[in-house]
Amino acid sequence: MALPGAGWWQWPWPAELRIDVAHRPEDLEKELDELYRRMQRPGHRLHGMAAVAVDFPGLVFRHREADGEHYVYAEDLVRRRLAGYTVFNRLVELDRRADRHLRAPHSKYASAYQRRGIATAVYRWWLRTGNCLISGARQSAGAHALWQSLARDASLVHAELRDKQLGYLAPETDPWRRDDFSTRMILLGAGWDLERLAACTGMHGCGQAGR
Repeated sequence: MALPGAGWWQWPWPAELRIDVAHRPEDLEKELDELYRRMQRPGHRLHGMAAVAVDFPGLVFRHREADGEHYVYAEDLVRRRLAGYTVFNRLVELDRRADRHLRAPHSKYASAYQRRGIATAVYRWWLRTGNCLISGARQSAGAHALWQSLARDASLVHAELRDKQLGYLAPETDPWRRDDFSTRMILLGAGWDLERLAACTGMHGCGQAGR
């Protein structure tokens, strides 16, 4: 099955359907400060986490997994603070088969570290290491722009998620279906193609792809 080239779709985003929840900067700063204190506490589960090779100068990225969800913390060693973190969440909307392979990213970064491409670097690391991403029901404008940037290098698939089942949405699908609340974007990691995605997740409707 042939997969459309990366970045093939640039449809305007229906902001009225997909607005994400905004967090107050002061609340986020408090959360990050508390997380950093825990990271410095010997014996705490956040202490001594292994570093991972995210390509972003000036920061050290530490990773842990808990209950199938992956956390990547960006530490600023010079300023001795936590710049922010990204969580690769499981989605309860997915069935067990798709849950094994798809994670939905969510990032929180302090104001001083926003719009510097840190989350993009973390997502690229995730994709480069052979993992796939799926969008949630809501995205901020910034998150959607990030996905479009990633789609220049990774293949982007659209799917409908209903009753825990994924259904492939071909490029020629009517625009209104792409704007539907049930529509999800999937970015394919290294080593993945549409055929493997369908086989591993049970996504249906791929038979017409490449015809």
